[in-house]
This record gives sequence, structure tokens and C-alpha cells, in this order.
Amino acid sequence: MFGPFRASHVNSGGLLWKIPWKLSTTRKANARHRLKKVDAVIEAVRASGVQCAALDIALELPKEHEMPARDKYTVFTPHARGYRKGIHKVPKWTRITHRTNPKGF
Repeated sequence: MFGPFRASHVNSGGLLWKIPWKLSTTRKANARHRLKKVDAVIEAVRASGVQCAALDIALELPKEHEMPARDKYTVFTPHARGYRKGIHKVPKWTRITHRTNPKGF
């Protein structure tokens, strides 16, 4: 069929871009490395003597070594069975922080 309702990969077979069920060990290592780099930047800004509200908020966040694995690799979601889902299923998960735990789960 031709036109706007023609069969495409998504319409005929499901997801075109497959997301793995869990993070691989390489992706977990890269996530830890990103967290450590952010910790280093926050520490460098603190050591420079600059004072601002964003720095105060960043200093309250837990460091990578203080975070349990559950918070490093999963996020809260009310829709999943255990109320957690893999962090790699969140859009732009490499660019935004998930260090805070809003619901306390």
C-alpha cells in the first residue's frame, strides 16, 4: 500500500530501535565514569572558591561512591512492577542527573 498509512518497520514488526533489558557491564562502567567526572568538576568548582546557588545544590548530591547500585543504574517509575526501571530507558539519561531520589524508594 502507498500513502500515509503504508506499512513501515514500526507498524509491521514492533520497535525499530531495540533497547536491551538490562545495562551491559561496559555501559555500567561508562555510567560510573561519567558520575566520577561530574564529581571531579563539582570538587574543582568548590575548590576555586566560587559561591553560587547551583554549587550549593550540587554539593548536597551524593557522590558516586556513596550511591548504592540501585540508584546508579535504575530510576523510580510508578508504572513498573517493582517501581524501578533501568536508567538506560530514560531519554537523554547520559545528560541529566538522577542522583536525587524523589519518592524515597
